[in-house]
Amino acid sequence: MNYAELKTRQRNERDAYSEGFGLRVHRALSWLNRAEQCADEDGRFIFLWISFNSAYSQQFDDEEHTPAQKVFVQFLEKIVLLDREKVLARLIWEEYSGSIRLLLDNRFVFKTYWDYQNGAVDKAAWENKFKTAKIRANLALKKQDTVGVISILLARMYTLRNQLVHGGATWNSNVNRDQLKDATAFLGKLVPFVIELMLDNPQAIWGDAIYPPIRD
Repeated sequence: MNYAELKTRQRNERDAYSEGFGLRVHRALSWLNRAEQCADEDGRFIFLWISFNSAYSQQFDDEEHTPAQKVFVQFLEKIVLLDREKVLARLIWEEYSGSIRLLLDNRFVFKTYWDYQNGAVDKAAWENKFKTAKIRANLALKKQDTVGVISILLARMYTLRNQLVHGGATWNSNVNRDQLKDATAFLGKLVPFVIELMLDNPQAIWGDAIYPPIRD
């Protein structure tokens, strides 16, 4: 499933959408379109992340009390509940030998590793956390806990997202290619699926889109 196919469906069905749902899908599709046009991994990852953000973002007053990662876990729980064909679970198993396993093993997308590099924790602390996190991820895989696995993956990708968006990386650098390639490969499959599942379930409670357009 790609932008063109999803956009054609959205055009055919959008008159029946609620305003908030229609805005979410419209925005998510617009950024998916931009991601598919992107020739570089840095840009493609960022645009895919914005597309995913457009789909799940909710209004919240304080990131300390309702952090973005908690919001997207809640969103994933809804997606998995609606995914009656278990497409997302199959995606995880198909990708496990590739991008998923590589991301789980990559220390450069593990937040505590950077805490160690910045002197906030010692070497033993980050290595123990990394080992524990991999055990938790493998347990989630063994239990076929789809929400758990994707939540762990998105937490890793959130570290990469912060690195890029906050200027902690150089565009087209040679030093972050592996994790960027693996994260982009997984998001490139996850985001179109999420949008398609939303289109399959417009009656579900998705909440109002944040930053609604204001017309004078």
